Amino acid sequence: MKNEIKGAREKREFVLSVISLLLMAALVAMAQFDLLPIVGKYEKQVLNLCAIYTILGLSMNLVNGFTGLFSLGQAGFMAIGAYTTSLLIMAPETKDRVFYLEPIHPFVGALQAPFWVALLLSGLLAAVVAFFIGFPVLRLRGDYLAIATLGFAEIIRIIFLNTQTVTNGSMGIKAIPPTANLFWCFGAAALMVLFMLRLIHSTYGRAFKAIRDDEIAAEAMGINLFRHKMYAFILSAFMAGVGGGLMASVVSAITPNLFRFTLAYDILLIVVLGGMGSITGTVVAAFVITIAKEWLRWLDAGFTAGPLKVPEIPGLRMVVFSVLLMCIILFYRQGFFGSKEFSWKGLAALPKNLGIKIRRLFSRDKKEAA
Repeated sequence: MKNEIKGAREKREFVLSVISLLLMAALVAMAQFDLLPIVGKYEKQVLNLCAIYTILGLSMNLVNGFTGLFSLGQAGFMAIGAYTTSLLIMAPETKDRVFYLEPIHPFVGALQAPFWVALLLSGLLAAVVAFFIGFPVLRLRGDYLAIATLGFAEIIRIIFLNTQTVTNGSMGIKAIPPTANLFWCFGAAALMVLFMLRLIHSTYGRAFKAIRDDEIAAEAMGINLFRHKMYAFILSAFMAGVGGGLMASVVSAITPNLFRFTLAYDILLIVVLGGMGSITGTVVAAFVITIAKEWLRWLDAGFTAGPLKVPEIPGLRMVVFSVLLMCIILFYRQGFFGSKEFSWKGLAALPKNLGIKIRRLFSRDKKEAA
């Protein structure tokens, strides 16, 4: 009897999941073809960024959340992917116009490839760089690893800043073809989510989580710590390189300053808010944070609320955004999902669980006051 009930529940959840995915795919197609009145050019740009930050969040969660390594080098790998994709999809005559201070290197100027090839090569090049960086830095742990990866990311940025004939230096690269649309961005994000699901439930994924939970016990069970850390680091860099390539095509102009170390903090915020070790949490947090930052821009321009008139205050939206984050953390101290994944049963129980959290919070405050 129990097996029949469980089988019926799993079948029902599978049907709901398939219907939801088909509905999401239909909405993306309608938005791309301008069939949704509420989705214009600006909204498409925001949705593209949501999908890109989903990829970047998953890349960092693989290392930080599932493997337990504190890495902050995503900005450097993004820069590699962004510049590689840009230089490969631009026409030679466009490169000549962009590189007007110093002529572009002849070999780089002649390179050209289709967009999907450029994305793959961007990810592969970022993975190769991660392979060489991983040998010295993956011997470190904790804060030392974070500082080392952050330092290498800055080294990559400074190299791009000073290689004038290859990256155009501080002038950056402009007129990048806007090939990446909703299909490209959401398609790549969907593939990365499927890849992560397969990886985490494989033997390698279980090894990653064993290393995260207890390195000594994992090594005692025969897991090669350095090798599996290197696998996670390389795969994370590949995903970040692809995300950087998509971002370059979406924004159409990049400079080395776009990949400063603060970008790694934005991605880390997505991972922490969604839940360390949760794929679903990363996806939800990427959309929530990206949309919230854009939606709150009206605060910077000043506004009127009844008799209250607030003048233009640059940066006010980030103050309000930070307050909202603090409120969320009060109720979800381990992020939206913690280390769990989405389930229809959990969605149905969400209102009840939220009510319990609110009651516990206020009851604790009353006890502390007493």
